[in-house]
Amino acid sequence: MPTPIKMPALSPTMEEGTLARWLVKEGDQVSAGDVMAEIETDKATMEFEAVDEGTIVKIEVPEGTEGVKVGTVIATLAGEDEYADAAESKPAESEKKEPAPAKAGASGEDEKPSDEQPEASASAEAQEKPKAPAAPKAEGDRIIASPLAKRIAEQKGIDLASVQGSGPNGRVVKADVESAPTATAQTQAPAKAVQPAKAAAPAGAQQSEFGAPYEAQKLNNVRKVIARRLTEAKQTIPHIYLTVDVRLDALLKLRGELNASLEAEGVKLSVNDLLIKALARALQRVPQCNVSFQGDELHQYTRQDVSVAVAAPSGLITPIIVDAGRKGLAQISTEMKELAGKARDGKLQPHEYQGGTASISNLGMFGTKQFDAVINPPQAMILAVGAGEKRPYVIDDALGVATVMTATGSFDHRAIDGVDGAKLMDAFKNLVENPMGLLV
Repeated sequence: MPTPIKMPALSPTMEEGTLARWLVKEGDQVSAGDVMAEIETDKATMEFEAVDEGTIVKIEVPEGTEGVKVGTVIATLAGEDEYADAAESKPAESEKKEPAPAKAGASGEDEKPSDEQPEASASAEAQEKPKAPAAPKAEGDRIIASPLAKRIAEQKGIDLASVQGSGPNGRVVKADVESAPTATAQTQAPAKAVQPAKAAAPAGAQQSEFGAPYEAQKLNNVRKVIARRLTEAKQTIPHIYLTVDVRLDALLKLRGELNASLEAEGVKLSVNDLLIKALARALQRVPQCNVSFQGDELHQYTRQDVSVAVAAPSGLITPIIVDAGRKGLAQISTEMKELAGKARDGKLQPHEYQGGTASISNLGMFGTKQFDAVINPPQAMILAVGAGEKRPYVIDDALGVATVMTATGSFDHRAIDGVDGAKLMDAFKNLVENPMGLLV
């Protein structure tokens, strides 16, 4: 019997999601591993793959549907023999139901004659006309066609009775319909007449109470979670902010030397790669900041898992460099490029973005000089990094010019005292200004 395809749980906390987009249509054949749909969870948009092979008989939940509970049947998959049976039974059912509108019209004539009768008859005729292609008849014989072929025929206004089927037992398939001539303009006219009604209410034609025009954009699941978590963070976490100016000249010089030596291996370090390593090494030196507040407990972590803020189309997400304190710069760089690409494509797996013991957010590439980041609970700190720029700087008691960036640490004051936060910022500054410490 056909196999129901159910809404999957794509993360341990997922209870419902949005069926963002179908990548298959009714009548399409799929194999195990084929991507069938994109499902938006509370964290990211993820691909949903087929686990069996067969043909999509029916799509139960249309794309764009929100709040689909885990376990809900979203489509039906059938094997080759099962699909043939399902395809044949569908036209039979539609044939039985087709005469119903005519009977209803006759009954209405006998039971309630009135001045409105011509309008009712015209309405009944209008309803029957677009349905004709869906269940065509030719001299009383049933026309066997795939669901996909029927749908295309209905959209194009093609009479399936006039199409020669090339499938098994003369079944009309997609290719037959696509190569068939469309119906006359007369049969297409009713469909065209309906189109202006659909465009009568454009989505963006709204005005605020002050008269400014706007477009209402529905929040996706990721944006809803961002709004909820950041509101919770600012309302429940007492933030303390500590800022330092960091000289980058030595780090930039080391980066250039390392990139020259790693060129043959296809590795190119970014400044952000080195800053991730610097934060991880600083957390090793000041473990009092590698913690999270858990009500009556304080969890102090022995591994430095650094969450890195990445801007994805669906919203901000933080893939994790696991055990960054122990990894080399080349490994961090390779992993970060892979994770950032998956984040932008919405292909991160839950274990790649859930967790983390501390975070880093870098807006320097946009020219932002300094900012205060919001802590990502249950973590207790996040480092906000601004742009490196030429500034007047005192070097060896003399005023000179140096490349300097401003970094601000946001700390959960329930878990981290100001002096410990200051020690972490000092350790980070020293590691960046003396970057050989990142190589040992």
